[in-house]
Amino acid sequence: MGKGLFDLEKHFAFYGAYHSNPVNVILHMIFVWPIFYTSLVLFQFTPILVRLPLSGEDGLPLNFAFAFATIYALFYVLMDRKAGALAALLCFLCWLGSVSLATRLGFSLGWKVVLAAQLFCWAGQFIGHGMFEKRAPALLDNLSQAFLMAPFFVLLEALEKLFNYEPYPGFHANVSKKIEADRMEWQARKQKKVY
Repeated sequence: MGKGLFDLEKHFAFYGAYHSNPVNVILHMIFVWPIFYTSLVLFQFTPILVRLPLSGEDGLPLNFAFAFATIYALFYVLMDRKAGALAALLCFLCWLGSVSLATRLGFSLGWKVVLAAQLFCWAGQFIGHGMFEKRAPALLDNLSQAFLMAPFFVLLEALEKLFNYEPYPGFHANVSKKIEADRMEWQARKQKKVY
């Protein structure tokens, strides 16, 4: 139960307030991790910061893709050790996969594949918000929080639905209250604009 920057309840409630429609949640579960992964593929074409000497001839390049995956992984682990460890593992698997794909595609084809995947995935999310959620995406209110929390949010959603996972007792009840309060406040603001 962190505070401030690592307050999981606060982050989850913020993100959850924008994702209450089941279809929109499913669309995010489908599209969020591919956005993260393809961002890493693009970041593989940034300058190498350090090269890890491994058995290969060139070693393993550590660049902005590695830094990006590491920041996300650490943030998730600091917010919740169990689910965060799984999210960190997914971040590093995405990073390893992005190394491989970027190497195979090269920049001239890689950026085109990333652009197509990003456009498709973002379109799916905006359709989810426009047609099903009927609320603007969270990124319009807090860009950094929305980008940082999205992969972890959909993982926590999946863990809750599939395994009834709760970071600590009372987490979902507390978050549900905060989400409901935020949505009621949003509805009231929306009604004020109409009149």
